[in-house]
Amino acid sequence: MTSVSPNPSSNPTPNPSPAPPIWNAPPTARRGGLVFAIIGIVVAGLVGLLVVAYLASGLGVPTLLIGSLLALVPLALVLLAVRWVDRWEPEPRWALWFAFLWGAAVSVAIALVVDLGLQLAMAFAEPGGTPDEALQAVVQAPIVEELAKGIGVLLIFAFSRSHFDGPVDGLVYAATVAAGFAFTENVLYFGAALAEGGAETLGATFVVRGLFSPFAHVLFTACTGLAIGIGARRGGGAGVIGWFLLGLLGAVLLHALWNGSLAFADDAIGLYFTVQVPIFIAAILLTVLLRRQEERVTRARLAEYGAAGWFSPAEVEMLATQAGRRQARAWARAQTPPRTAIMRRLIADATHLAFTRQRLLSGRSGPQAAVDEHALLQAVVADRAELLR
Repeated sequence: MTSVSPNPSSNPTPNPSPAPPIWNAPPTARRGGLVFAIIGIVVAGLVGLLVVAYLASGLGVPTLLIGSLLALVPLALVLLAVRWVDRWEPEPRWALWFAFLWGAAVSVAIALVVDLGLQLAMAFAEPGGTPDEALQAVVQAPIVEELAKGIGVLLIFAFSRSHFDGPVDGLVYAATVAAGFAFTENVLYFGAALAEGGAETLGATFVVRGLFSPFAHVLFTACTGLAIGIGARRGGGAGVIGWFLLGLLGAVLLHALWNGSLAFADDAIGLYFTVQVPIFIAAILLTVLLRRQEERVTRARLAEYGAAGWFSPAEVEMLATQAGRRQARAWARAQTPPRTAIMRRLIADATHLAFTRQRLLSGRSGPQAAVDEHALLQAVVADRAELLR
């Protein structure tokens, strides 16, 4: 069986029989992303242990535990939002775990090491001198933290290209990295507030960071993720570095604006509602538009496979619309035994197939996309057979 031609004017490979065949020797999808994630998760976990040890030594174990429990509240809010964004074409769990651990451990470690290095350099250059806190907040933190987080998203693109199809994927990975970073940073801030000012200071810090601005880091790093996703949609390759740098610039500027508004504004609350809230609302609207674009791409590409005989019109409607997916999951739950997991797998494989064809249509996807297409067609065949068994 030949692959779908990358020529945009061509049609998908026709299905020669009512039931798609199982190939005797289908091509194998690449496993590099999974191997990278396993290695990355182990390394990030080890770095995380060092970060925990550092926080425990500075805050004390009881204070660290209290800060960690409170930091779970904004983390839960962010992860629920990420789950909503990621529902249409879910990213692999191993990639999301790597993204979270990179943010929570490696990015934080990089920021801490750079901060320590700068303090030592300043102490050596000017004995007794103290860092300018405003300069740290508006210049150092945005540059170092966004670069550290952005590298994690770029690594996911480099080693898991087949799961990085466009801006929404970039947003999901960037938000997950940012969620990890914000969690550890919140543990540090909550613990320091409790240690220095007691419960009252901790309460005020929790309201500002945990309730008023839980999505701050997500908004910053989203600029980098969206830009990498645009580069991926345009064919990937070395040009993604340019998109990464462009997105990184946006992330740094937005981060600097946010920190600057808190550091220099006379009316921080007024500025929060007039500047930061509109930015958050704009981000929500952009996310909704990107989600709808994903749905349109899925429907258009699966319809092409349907025209070639791989799916019936009813199956395209079932797999490519929100209403169809709800009905499909309800049908699967009603079966004896329930087949919800199989239906979810079919939906995920079909959606990934649609975006793989989208990469093929770009004409800049390389031979790996054709290999991925073969493997996904086989997966869809197997899912359907298991579902109807």
